[in-house]
Amino acid sequence: MGSRGRTGRTVAAAVCVSALAALSAAPAQAHGARRPVPHWQLKDTGTDVRFRGLSAVSRDTAWLAGSKGTVLRTTDGGAHWQNVSPPGGVDLEFRDVEAFDARHAVVLAIGEGEASRLLRTDDGGRTWTEPFRNTDAKAFYDCLAFFDRRHGLAVSDPVDGRFRLLSTSDGGRSWTVLPDAGMPAAQDGEAGFAASGQCLVTSGPHDVWLATGGGEHARVLHSADRGVTWTAADTPVPAGDPARGVFALAFRDRTHGLAVGGDYRADQPSPRSAAVSRDGGRTWTPAAEPPPAYRSGVTWLPHSRTAALAVGPSGTDLTTDGGRTWRTVDTGSYDTVNCAADRACWASGEKGRAARLEPSPER
Repeated sequence: MGSRGRTGRTVAAAVCVSALAALSAAPAQAHGARRPVPHWQLKDTGTDVRFRGLSAVSRDTAWLAGSKGTVLRTTDGGAHWQNVSPPGGVDLEFRDVEAFDARHAVVLAIGEGEASRLLRTDDGGRTWTEPFRNTDAKAFYDCLAFFDRRHGLAVSDPVDGRFRLLSTSDGGRSWTVLPDAGMPAAQDGEAGFAASGQCLVTSGPHDVWLATGGGEHARVLHSADRGVTWTAADTPVPAGDPARGVFALAFRDRTHGLAVGGDYRADQPSPRSAAVSRDGGRTWTPAAEPPPAYRSGVTWLPHSRTAALAVGPSGTDLTTDGGRTWRTVDTGSYDTVNCAADRACWASGEKGRAARLEPSPER
């Protein structure tokens, strides 16, 4: 590509670095001190559906998946959104999307029985295939995650007492149910939350984590062999009710993880809504200063060892100390958040909301 393309990428990267640096900076201490304040810049999607599925490919390219069978794609930073929804899917409830680039993506529809489906596109959403449609009335798929462009998993709520996993090794073109012999027994009432596409997350080529709630304890399950065998760990996030538990996870490597959640009911408090792990999810410590309310999505800031964002219906919170303390930096409603390798961060949620993190100009 010519120098103009390289220059454009350099400028875009510089803008992203500026926003992330401002987020990670300590608050100004001197009275009247001014510094750039990053903010979510809303992007008009032209719809009012709720987007709980989000995949940030880059500063220019992002995919959204939501209610009424809606899938949108932008390739110009949110200035325009193309409706690339699968035909005939208006009754589907999309809750997760994993995009590999501007052309290749896999989306997950949730629900009981045949409402749970996986669809894939290889041409930017012009055409879709349906490689998996659930036929087990007891299964309800919640989340989707990939290790690389070929290997991925999708998780269902427990079937016959154990969480069920689908596996693909061809980029989502075909799926098989994994044996459950290596899966710990589920607690009574335990399930995953299809709230943000982040109840199942990966780091590296083999490690995957699963967040749960609804049971006596909110747990995080971990597999180091792409979902064949699992171990389970209790977290300090409150559970014991179908509306409470860990809703989202983020691991910046196979050791350092964040968990957020709480009680999604607006009239219920959410104490201990965040926890941190420094041993790959074997143990979890409550945040010393958690977000003030339920949070459904979380992501590490790219190329940072200590900074991350959490989002929920009542706002966005930032940690700059690896999850020990959080502070609210925005009060807009978002369900999920995701950052790309080029440092671009996106968020999405109710009423067609989609936004990209931008720095405010110095005043």
